[in-house]
Amino acid sequence: MLISFIVLYLLITILVGWYASKFVKTSNDFAIAGRRMPVYVVASGLFATWFGSETVMGASSEFVEQGILGVIEDPFGAALCLLLIGLFFTRPLYKLNIITFSDYFRIRYSKQAEWISAIFIIPSYFSWIAAQLVALAIVLQSIANVPFVWGICICASVVLFYTYVGGMWSVAITDTVQTAIIIIGLLTLTIELIIQVGGFDEIINKTPPDFFRFTPKENTLTSWITYFAAWITIGWGSIPQQDVFQRTLSAKSEKVAVKSAYWSALMYITVASMPLIIALCGTILYSNLKEGDSQMIIPNLVLQHSGVGMQIIFFGALLSAILSTCSGAILAPATVLGENLIKPLYGTKVSDKKLLQIMRLSVIVITTIGAALSLYKSEIYELVGESSALSLVALFVPLVAGLYWKKANALGAILSMTLGTTVWTFFEFYETEIPSMIWGLLASIFGMFVGTFISNTTTSHE
Repeated sequence: MLISFIVLYLLITILVGWYASKFVKTSNDFAIAGRRMPVYVVASGLFATWFGSETVMGASSEFVEQGILGVIEDPFGAALCLLLIGLFFTRPLYKLNIITFSDYFRIRYSKQAEWISAIFIIPSYFSWIAAQLVALAIVLQSIANVPFVWGICICASVVLFYTYVGGMWSVAITDTVQTAIIIIGLLTLTIELIIQVGGFDEIINKTPPDFFRFTPKENTLTSWITYFAAWITIGWGSIPQQDVFQRTLSAKSEKVAVKSAYWSALMYITVASMPLIIALCGTILYSNLKEGDSQMIIPNLVLQHSGVGMQIIFFGALLSAILSTCSGAILAPATVLGENLIKPLYGTKVSDKKLLQIMRLSVIVITTIGAALSLYKSEIYELVGESSALSLVALFVPLVAGLYWKKANALGAILSMTLGTTVWTFFEFYETEIPSMIWGLLASIFGMFVGTFISNTTTSHE
């Protein structure tokens, strides 16, 4: 019964993608759905940006093992990111009528900055895509004993098809439907488990001291810096990510885009708390769930201790969460690859029809790379963290400086991107007590100031 439902669900998703393809006439339709989406669609899309394997499987396992301090990055940092996007970034970027972040780098800085930013944006998604494919393969393996490699291939093929044919239209439609399924499925399971445990007071009584502590246990500089790093990994690092930006730009107006960001932040912090509660209640009720792969706590809970009806509701929600995240993560770098790296090679000769074809072929390339990476790494939380860290150290500072510092220039942006990434990479191999992303962020800020100062000084002397 459950396996039949999973197959049916995947087939329906493919049909939805095929249906959405009829709305795609231009590259603008493919990339940002022609800027025609209302609040509930854009908010659903922004909510679905990260609500995938990281939240349901990765963060829940971290929460059970480490408490609140283990999940500052997600969901708290992710909700912070969506709030900041609405407050400081949506209005100025929406007015530019652009498709990608790299378009902004070209307009604000230079064509060279555009090219370099695209080089950093695209790889930042490979780990994210791989994390979703790993999660989908693990789910198929646990439900139907599908071999891991075959699971990767099946899931990659499904997401590839509906993203290839429908672009942002497919992503927008499926995100909206899938968000509804996610909320219904998780809310039903959360309420059922809280009742079984005996209420929130009983949950608190059965957890270790400091489990719900929200600040560092040790009042040291290193502890607070590590804590700060957890907040900004997604909280700042995902602000300059193309999938968030792309969903925001699909809104039919600037006002709709801003309102959608606020709603998505509220949706994220509330709905993303449900998998944490589910996992905690599950381990309280059934101690054996902690054995084996901790990422499978919730799926195993549902499979071993729920009826078929609940299994269908939950796995429908889980598949919805992962598929919606994965499709957006594929479309984002594919759009950048087509718009900012391949299109300029044609000069002014490339037609819109040709650009649409380029973007669709880019979807195939990006999916293939993500699938290949998923065969080599299987830790979901680790894969997602790698993705956000790269955009934080390379792109966050040039974006903020470009919007809010008039003196920022192309040399500063280029030095910021290259120096931030170089220092971060170095400290990834030579670890210190301070997280590598903090060193990378400081280097990125330093590069922006030095590059801008050198360039402005040279210009003044001339």
